[in-house]
Amino acid sequence: MSLTPEEVKAVAHLARLALDAQRIPEYSRDLSRILDLVEQMQAVDTDGIEPMAHPLDMAQRLRPDEVSEGDQRECFQAIAPAVEDGVYLVPRVIE
Repeated sequence: MSLTPEEVKAVAHLARLALDAQRIPEYSRDLSRILDLVEQMQAVDTDGIEPMAHPLDMAQRLRPDEVSEGDQRECFQAIAPAVEDGVYLVPRVIE
């Protein structure tokens, strides 16, 4: 797939990117090469191939799911400007 310089300008405008006008042909060529590579990868037959989360067949070591810090709600709410029924009260910002 080949992108024209006008298409690159349009995409840059939609993405709100400022491009140097002198480099637009270079961007057009590079983006076209990327899209060509994507087309090549889409043409590969992947039927029967199981998706991988990681290229190495390893298991992630996980730590036990245990509480590592005690409940400090009372301590934090003691210094809050306004608290009611265990929740912080804040000024209304939307009418």
